[in-house]
Amino acid sequence: MNIELRFFAGIRESLGTASESVALPEHVQTVGDVRVYLRERGSPWKEVLAEGRALRMAFNQEMTDVTQRIAEGSEVAFFPPVTGG
Repeated sequence: MNIELRFFAGIRESLGTASESVALPEHVQTVGDVRVYLRERGSPWKEVLAEGRALRMAFNQEMTDVTQRIAEGSEVAFFPPVTGG
């Protein structure tokens, strides 16, 4: 399955990329699976997308959680939580 990835703000800066097209293995079926798959790349991915690290996720430009199923041609985005002051 081929999807588009988008990274924003501090996540983009830490990873050194704003976007990427990726072909996923068959076992990657949800937004949460995408996060795990990307962590398997090693540093800095495993730190930036670490389990328990606060971040927001979107699927086709709609806020979502780790259970959202993905589909061919979809977009998954990762960004830090918005903080107020």
